[in-house]
Amino acid sequence: MDRGPATLVAAAGAGEADEVRRLLDAGVPVDARDFRGRTAVTAAAMERHAAVVRLLVDAGADVDLQDGERNNALLVCGETGDVAVLREVLRGGPDLGATNRYGGVALIPAGDRGHVEMVRALLATDIDVDHVNRLGWTALLEAVMLGDGGPAHQEIVRLLVDAGADRAIADDDGVTALEHARERGYAEMVRILEDG
Repeated sequence: MDRGPATLVAAAGAGEADEVRRLLDAGVPVDARDFRGRTAVTAAAMERHAAVVRLLVDAGADVDLQDGERNNALLVCGETGDVAVLREVLRGGPDLGATNRYGGVALIPAGDRGHVEMVRALLATDIDVDHVNRLGWTALLEAVMLGDGGPAHQEIVRLLVDAGADRAIADDDGVTALEHARERGYAEMVRILEDG
């Protein structure tokens, strides 16, 4: 059995740039996948190895390929919050509308996990600030509903509102971000959402 593809993905995930280069030079395809359907560039992005992502993008890696869990290099940036990796992924011209297993774009997990600088960086692209995932939630809704109401999530709400996020979009139960913030006692978020 040819172990090249799995070895490339594992090396990328481990941040082993020299081994990745050696395998590519030996003819392993840059977009080879492991048993999960994961590519090397997604593995490197997931494990926050910006230099390896750069190497793979320079070698022609397709940053849009999704694995069995619907992860790709851009989408995992929303989860990890690693802006250095995001910069390298953006060099690969990703589809900003790609969606994860919940039907959300990268901005949504970045918002709910409190990754302020990732949200700021993604908002500097053409990503859809009002994208609604399969759960019926936008990045703004998730930042309020799944956040802790603290300074990071407050700043994310501010960034999203400043970027033009539609505060009137409600979840599937008809509850807006403002109503969720009031219900949770997030006074600063309430102020941001009211003042906008």
